[in-house]
Amino acid sequence: MATVATENFAECSPTNSSRIHGHLIFLSASNIFLSLTAFLGNTLILTALRGESSLHPPTKLLFRSLATTDLCVGLVTEPLDVSAWMSMMNKRWNVCRYSSDATFIAGSVLCGVSLLSVTAVSVDRLLALSLGLRYRQVVALKRTYLVVITFWVVSIFYATSWFWNRLIFTWLKTIVILLCLTASIVSYTKIFFCLRHQQTQIQGHVPQEQQRNAIPLNILRYKKAVSSAIWVQLTLVACYLPYGIVSILYSKSQISSSSFVASQYAATLIYLNSSLNPILYCWKIREVRQAVKDTIRQFLLLFIKL
Repeated sequence: MATVATENFAECSPTNSSRIHGHLIFLSASNIFLSLTAFLGNTLILTALRGESSLHPPTKLLFRSLATTDLCVGLVTEPLDVSAWMSMMNKRWNVCRYSSDATFIAGSVLCGVSLLSVTAVSVDRLLALSLGLRYRQVVALKRTYLVVITFWVVSIFYATSWFWNRLIFTWLKTIVILLCLTASIVSYTKIFFCLRHQQTQIQGHVPQEQQRNAIPLNILRYKKAVSSAIWVQLTLVACYLPYGIVSILYSKSQISSSSFVASQYAATLIYLNSSLNPILYCWKIREVRQAVKDTIRQFLLLFIKL
């Protein structure tokens, strides 16, 4: 669970703000653009998901949770970070510190909820395969709401623990990351072997000429859903991994201009994830893609009438 601001706010000082104005301008411009794309893209996804009825409601709720966190990144976290960078350029150190604190809290909470939600999607896909007909009874909408609320409570506790006990913060971050990665790896591994086992059974009992039509339609749709979830998971890891590497490399060194710039470029990759997810939803989930097309069409018709 990466945090979007550096964990030492000493960067809001004249020493570390010198000679990096060019980087700050580029970072600010880039994140203003990413903020707009994350806000617009995820607003469109949330609007499309609200009217989408083909997805199982608990699964749709998890995707809505992801889209909501990505929307908040574009609406809250990125503008706060841009405010911190611009205040550094203008040498307004108090504003910089307040903005950095706010960015740290907002980024930690939203990153935590995103990671937990992506993990929940992987577990949800495993349960859909292993429980069969009992899936809709076990994975109920009310229970999923409770799980999502728990994600927010855990993430808020994790983020605020930084201010009263940094050791607890570090341990919580490590434990949650390890648990989420382990759960996702185990889930997708079990899914892979279960699907492979089913495919082997079909090929062993069905004549060759009938094998093309032997796989039930729901299994084919399930494979597409798993593929979508894996793409979301891999994109999140790819966008978060550079920040984790930078955090480890500079964890025991004094905050400097180079380490600060490296961490902020890595944080921008995290923000990029919030803009990429809507594209992934439209690309990999046919129902969402169609719902987005219908939403855009309705908007354009309304705009033309006006």
